[in-house]
Amino acid sequence: MNSAITSCEHPDPLRSDGGTLSAHDDGQGKKNSQPRSPGSSQLAYAILDTPPWYLCIFLGIQHFLTALGGLVAVPLILAKDLCLQHDPLTQSYLISTIFFVSGICTLLQVFFGVRLPILQGGTFGFVAPSLAMLSLPAWRCPEWTLNASQVNISSPEFTEEWQKRIRELQGVIMVASCVQMLVGFSGLIGFLMRFIGPLTIAPTISLVALPLFDSAGNDAGVHWGISAMTIFLIVLFSQYLKNIAVPVPVYGRKEKCHTSKFYLFQVFPVLLGLCISWFLCFVFTVTNTFPSAPTAYGYLARTDTKGNVLSQAPWFRFPYPGQWGLPTISLAGVFGIIAGVISSMVESVGDYYACARLVGAPPPPKHAINRGIGIEGLGCLLAGAWGTGNGTTSYSENVGALGITRVGSRMVIVAAGCVLLLMGVFGKIGAVFATIPTPVVGGMYLVMFGVISAVGISNLQYVDMNSSRNIFVFGFSMYCGLAIPNWVNKNPDKLQTGILQLDQVLQVLLTTGMFVGGFLGFLLDNTIPGSLEERGFLSWNQIQESEDTTKVSEIYNFPCGIGTKFCTSSCTRYLPFWPRLEHGGKGDTGVSQLTLASQISSGKRPKCATETRM
Repeated sequence: MNSAITSCEHPDPLRSDGGTLSAHDDGQGKKNSQPRSPGSSQLAYAILDTPPWYLCIFLGIQHFLTALGGLVAVPLILAKDLCLQHDPLTQSYLISTIFFVSGICTLLQVFFGVRLPILQGGTFGFVAPSLAMLSLPAWRCPEWTLNASQVNISSPEFTEEWQKRIRELQGVIMVASCVQMLVGFSGLIGFLMRFIGPLTIAPTISLVALPLFDSAGNDAGVHWGISAMTIFLIVLFSQYLKNIAVPVPVYGRKEKCHTSKFYLFQVFPVLLGLCISWFLCFVFTVTNTFPSAPTAYGYLARTDTKGNVLSQAPWFRFPYPGQWGLPTISLAGVFGIIAGVISSMVESVGDYYACARLVGAPPPPKHAINRGIGIEGLGCLLAGAWGTGNGTTSYSENVGALGITRVGSRMVIVAAGCVLLLMGVFGKIGAVFATIPTPVVGGMYLVMFGVISAVGISNLQYVDMNSSRNIFVFGFSMYCGLAIPNWVNKNPDKLQTGILQLDQVLQVLLTTGMFVGGFLGFLLDNTIPGSLEERGFLSWNQIQESEDTTKVSEIYNFPCGIGTKFCTSSCTRYLPFWPRLEHGGKGDTGVSQLTLASQISSGKRPKCATETRM
């Protein structure tokens, strides 16, 4: 099962030559890594590699910190319309719940879903329809809940006010999640992938990040000095110091305690940048360098602005399904959330390809995409049952982190899922991370979103960009993906059809840049005449044929021999989400290979790379 791959250039963060600890050595001389991807010559750890356990923990925490801003933001945004703006304790409960459910969904996705190292978390695609539903006259908060002096958070009346609203959100999310599971597990999303080319994927991925420039800029603008320092540190560590080895103490059976060189800056650029900036903010807060007036510029850079969350959060709390009561359902809410589901699926498919490209994996085949979307639907169902007030989706921020850190190991995301579970159970620990100052998070987002945008555009390398057809399709899709959502956000009253449910659907779809750009790219690329070579499909097919199907099977098949050693019934071949197995030719008896069905490749095999299977 293991492979040894050599390439002309492969800067491991841990090396055994010259007294440097090997990436494949756990400090005791034990080889524990998996084969490297042919396209991962610049990766510290490829998707099948297993870093030492202590590195997995730190890298998992780094992914948790990357997703922290979005995870915490969703419940805080919903708090006002849930009548919880003066109840920080319940807000902390929602934050812990979304941590816990995100951990469960991440583990499900890594082990049984698309099987790429993608973190799962709350989705902003559900926020707009949720707020639209809660703004209806029947769900508007009473005036007394908006007055802090009149709110008694322990009173049964107040508890019922916010719980009935979140129960309504639970119900509509659970119903809408069934649509997503149907689309995924039925194979419909996989069927559509045969019509999706680079001119669809490129604007979809790029518009995941480009429309977020406003929110990222606002967070960074809270204190540009701190944001610039965070950006400088992340860029310094990830780009300039990535090949600098740092001596670290190592314990082994033979040499006992000794020092080895470790490429610290290459593996932990985001974590180091965040921690250093966070610590300096703490120092500036203690010394009162930052202003103490809430209205003053730079106040939100203080580390004590979120002190209430830390003091009021319990040490231990175990979230459970139905903790707010029995969910209820309304038709208007279901239609709105379904629109969010559509946007989420489009974004997730783009994230799958971006992730595969960054971690040096082959493009995900149809059955893996089907499973990924289906598992995300299952995650939304679990999120609704637990009562997060939101669903789950693939986190684009963490896809960007893969490009910065060059660590694509699947086990790191498993560690991140376990960290999320622990954060959801131990409320105080999660509350500590929630105190990261806003400008530090904003600086990190500027770097991450820039990487995601570039990854999307890089898909155009397969397309003939000398063609006026392709230039028009990409340029028009990108520009409309920015212009149309901007206009709709500024003129929401112009989209009044008289049907509330239809208004909500149009509002969500037309304010989602990735949906607008991806849909236009899909429509134009499949209707404007053009050859397969011109559209980039021919290049993809040629690269696809050169992919090692055994490696694809190792990455995207079920774990623990499911489908190869167990559950190998012939009936499974009719399941759209089950790996399609083909037996090799002469000398391959008993070896199963996966049929490649994807149209997109993650890159060419380096000419200097050789692969040896054992």
